[in-house]
Amino acid sequence: MLNSTDLKNGVTFLRNSKPYRVTKYSFIKMGRGGATVKLSAKNLENGATENISLSSNVKVEELTTSKKRLQYLYKNSEMAVFMDETSFEQVEIPVEVIGTALSFLKEGESIDVLFWENKALSVDIPPKVSLKVTETDPGVKGNSVSNLYKPATLENGLAIKVPLFIKAGDIIRVDTRTTVYVERVN
Repeated sequence: MLNSTDLKNGVTFLRNSKPYRVTKYSFIKMGRGGATVKLSAKNLENGATENISLSSNVKVEELTTSKKRLQYLYKNSEMAVFMDETSFEQVEIPVEVIGTALSFLKEGESIDVLFWENKALSVDIPPKVSLKVTETDPGVKGNSVSNLYKPATLENGLAIKVPLFIKAGDIIRVDTRTTVYVERVN
């Protein structure tokens, strides 16, 4: 059992028989009253984010999870298919559980998948990925101002804003949490 004050960012726990991962933690102590723990937690079964408020003396059940390195194969309209590289066993994960992380996965790429009781819950993608720009308007000579942006389409189909000096064929680094341009890769 975990005390509610131990539910820091990244900790997994069970609440109402559902698995959660803490994404934001805050401890609030008001005058003479009891302290409260406010959490923003992601439901690992359906991907929904919930705001949870607990008293500081409440205990929750700890969730034991395991990570396994799997290779991403393909996706269809409902499922993303991964393969264990040692046993060649295929694992299907619902697309809505993976969420926006799916747009950053490349076929054949190996990633860590989080499991709970042999059920795949989520994928761990790196915070920044390198992707190729497939389509964007050409930059005009002399446009060297760094705070002007133009639309661009990446190899995974994602549409983001990039600086004017980026051209089609460039490889750029994108923040996977915010889907924002970070830098050009040389």
